[in-house]
Amino acid sequence: MARTSGPVRPEASDDVAAERVRARRNELGMSQQKLAGATDVSRQTIISMEQGNYAPSVYLALRVAVALEVTVEDLWG
Repeated sequence: MARTSGPVRPEASDDVAAERVRARRNELGMSQQKLAGATDVSRQTIISMEQGNYAPSVYLALRVAVALEVTVEDLWG
């Protein structure tokens, strides 16, 4: 299978995970820009993730969970 490039789009919007990421970021008083910097992605990526339009790689999901001080399962489980 050929490796794809560019953002990964989920087949269906993941509104539950999107809301969990947004809610936890807000609980910590963290801006989208700060989360983007902590995870080494663009703010647009965080926006897409919080809208349920971006399925992060496992590596990025781990970085987001660490930055938000929760487990990957807390966000996407």
